[in-house]
Amino acid sequence: MNDDARWMGAALALAARGRGRAAPNPSVGCVIVADGHVVGRGWTQPGGRPHAEAEALAQAGSLARGACAYVSLEPCAHVSPRGPACANLLIAAGVARVVIAATDPDPRTAGSGAARLEAAGIAVTRNVRTAEAQAQNPGFFSRMKHGRPFVTLKLALSLDGCLALADGRSRWITGAAARAHSHRERGLADLIVIGRGTLEVDDPMLDVRLAGLEDRSPRVAVLSRSLSALPESRLKAAGATLLPDFAQIDADATILDVFVEGGAGLATALIAADRIDRLLIYRAPIVIGGRPALADFGLADLADAHGRWAAAGTIDLAPDRLELYLRTPNG
Repeated sequence: MNDDARWMGAALALAARGRGRAAPNPSVGCVIVADGHVVGRGWTQPGGRPHAEAEALAQAGSLARGACAYVSLEPCAHVSPRGPACANLLIAAGVARVVIAATDPDPRTAGSGAARLEAAGIAVTRNVRTAEAQAQNPGFFSRMKHGRPFVTLKLALSLDGCLALADGRSRWITGAAARAHSHRERGLADLIVIGRGTLEVDDPMLDVRLAGLEDRSPRVAVLSRSLSALPESRLKAAGATLLPDFAQIDADATILDVFVEGGAGLATALIAADRIDRLLIYRAPIVIGGRPALADFGLADLADAHGRWAAAGTIDLAPDRLELYLRTPNG
């Protein structure tokens, strides 16, 4: 691995710290390197400001002059009421070189940040570990390209594809390691969504119960056309929102990443509406002959089911196994 790729890895690691907290902005990491030593580092702060570059430059101070800045997303070119343009900050600091992982898809920047740096005499290297940087902010890229958030559907299933016993009981299909991993995934989201059935049967909390990450619990919404108000529940006490449909989530630009946890009805509806971008299937080594994860969603032919999902890896969460699938570009 060359030096640019190695230092960009450090910037990507910093960016990961802001996942689930930076919306409506992407979570970006920045490392400023002078003579082989880190003199400044930063990542996007909660709520989206300050940006990673501003944090790193403030830490570096005068040591930024003549240094190289590694940034996981192209420095922004637009001035906002919430803060200055990062391209301008890098120019003012006198950095000699900027290495960028991915071009910013926001039309207010979209290449103009890098161009402004070059016009100021700063050397710019693009596309270093681009795929990793784009994968790190799926919701932001989805918002910019498609005008909607990135939606993950989580299912905890038995080997025979059931998510509960015939009477509806589902605690616990998976073990402690799988549940802990799903709590980590919650902490990366801006919004958790469940359906009415899950609310009424389980009365869940849907918070992040991992030591040191309790403050990462995202907002929660219950999706239901049949409820006029949230019934008394732990979620109502915690301030959950009742929404009649997914359109309100699509319209809220502060929501980049959605984590869907709730029930066969909601899962079926979202699959039928073609609104799922990623599947997380936590599969336990048990057979229960209970309630299936999905109902009929109108698939006309088996041929139509093929080519829609691509395997993205597995994780051993003994005794369970996590299967990851991403929607294909043409799916």
